[in-house]
Order: sequence, then C-alpha cells, then structure tokens
Amino acid sequence: MSARELDEDDVRVRRGRSTRPRSKQRPAHEDAQEAFVVTIDRGRITCALAADPGVAVIAVKARELGRKSVAVGDNVGLVGDLSGKPDTLARLVRIDPRKTELRRTADDTDPYERIIVANVDQMGIVVAVADPPPRIGLIDRCMVAAYDARVDPLLVLTKVDLGDPEELLAAYRDLDVAAVAVTRGGSLDEVSEHLQGRTSVFVGHSGVGKSTLVNALIPDAHRTTGIVNELTGRGRHTSTSAMALALPFGGWLIDTPGVRSFGLAHVERQRIVDGFDDLATGTATCPRSCSHDEPDCALDAWCADGHASEARLESLRRILRALDDADPT
Repeated sequence: MSARELDEDDVRVRRGRSTRPRSKQRPAHEDAQEAFVVTIDRGRITCALAADPGVAVIAVKARELGRKSVAVGDNVGLVGDLSGKPDTLARLVRIDPRKTELRRTADDTDPYERIIVANVDQMGIVVAVADPPPRIGLIDRCMVAAYDARVDPLLVLTKVDLGDPEELLAAYRDLDVAAVAVTRGGSLDEVSEHLQGRTSVFVGHSGVGKSTLVNALIPDAHRTTGIVNELTGRGRHTSTSAMALALPFGGWLIDTPGVRSFGLAHVERQRIVDGFDDLATGTATCPRSCSHDEPDCALDAWCADGHASEARLESLRRILRALDDADPT
C-alpha cells in the first residue's frame, strides 16, 4: 500500500459485543410429541411415540437441557422429524418428572450414582438355580436398591431343571417377595401374570438366562444369548445396553446388561428400614445411630412382644448387612 494519508474508508472498526442482556427464557415446545425412551447408544436416543408405539424415532438431546441425563424408561417430548425414517433425527426437548429411579454405583466407595432405568414399578431379579450358582450377596443388594427406589422386587428363578429352587425361595419367603420359577421350554404363564400391564426391569448376572427368557416372552426381541464359562462359572456379557421392549400382553420389559457388582454407596440405611412397615415403628426407641443389627437394638424387644416375626427381622438384618458387605458376590 502506497504511503498516503488514511481516511475513514481505510479504518476497520471491530463490532463490539452486544450489550443486550441474554434472555433466560427457553422455548416452551408446546407442540412436542410424547414419547418413551427405548434405548440409548452413543448419544442417539431411540424413542417410541406415545401416539404410535410402533414408530421408532431416533433423537438427540437438545442443548437447552444442559446436563440433564436421559435414561431408558423416561417419558420425554420430541420435536422435529418424527417419521422414524432412516437417516432422520428428532430433538428431545423435554424430560418429564420421574416416578422412580433405579440407581447403583460402581462400588461401595464410588460417590457417583448412575441411573439404570427410570419409571419402572417392578424389578425382576433374575437368578439361575445352577450354572452359574446363585450369589446371595448380589440378590440382597438388588433387593436393597429396589426397596430404596420404592420398586417392587420380583425374584425370577431360571434353570430349575438343573437344581431345586426351594432353598433359595425359603431364604426370601419372610420378606414377602413375589417369586416365580421358570425353565427353558416350560410355561411362562406365571411370570407373564406378574409382568402384565407393568413397566418392569430385569437385572442379574451374565449367564443366568435373562436374554433367553426375554426372547421367550417377546419372540421378536432377538436378544443375543450366551453361555457360562466352565472355568469361572460366570456368564459372558451378551446384552450391551438397556433396552425397553413392549410385551405382547401389555406393559414394558427393560432388559439390562449382566452385572458383576451392584454398589450401594447412594443408599440411606433408614430408607430400607422404612420399607418394612411392621418393623419401622419399632425403631422409635432404638439407641441413637443404631444400626438395627446390634445388641441394644429395640427391634429385638419389638418382635419378642409379638409386633413382628423374628424371622422377618432376621431377613431385614440380612438385607442391611448387604450395605456393609464389601463383596457383592
């Protein structure tokens, strides 16, 4: 540029930032369509439309939701392309308040709890009578999580053709826990009655037959099944993500990946006791900070006076001990 005097045309003025305050209002999205979260995979959220559950819509979470997490079982609002056609995306703009949240931590020292599923009212704890052998510690921990979430536990025993389920059933009889026993190729009428019209989740070790049972209940589910390692006695993970499936006789069933541990760092002890109505009242005269499993606990006298059975108290204490058990297996 030749040397000359600069005039106003040569001066570049940088536009300053607007002083106009940012609005905190968010779009109301009153036209959002109701939907149910079926599964989540790498940020893509598959939903079933409430108006037409047969249409599967892939959505992404809207930025205005911030860090709000989405879980399988959530009732949500969708906008955008709701056709469900390949290569289309909708936006998930609303997460409705949850009725229940089933949570766990990685272990008992992990401060970060994870929501497994939302809005379920029943937790099916799937346990094989044999191959692999039942692990009471994990069952009790699942029970604790169910009581904490105010979700009804259902004990589902599989592979009863390989062993007698009576011993395992007896261990939970005093807890008044509903239980069913199923075998490959046998009748599913009893388990279907417990699932009908409800939103249930199946939880259990790998290799216990969860996916096999899901495929029997929902023939077009096509959940991958696996085998048990003969050396370790443990199953191989087959389901890789939680998935909600519509039951042909009404209701939803959420199949989850097999778990190896079930951390309970998020659970408050008193919430478990409160779930036992016949025993909770008896804790009123317990010593301060009573663990309800110690010599001076008032629950012993409460049961001796006939207010509740001693067998029921022992069942509660076994469940409470699961909170202190470092080995969930």
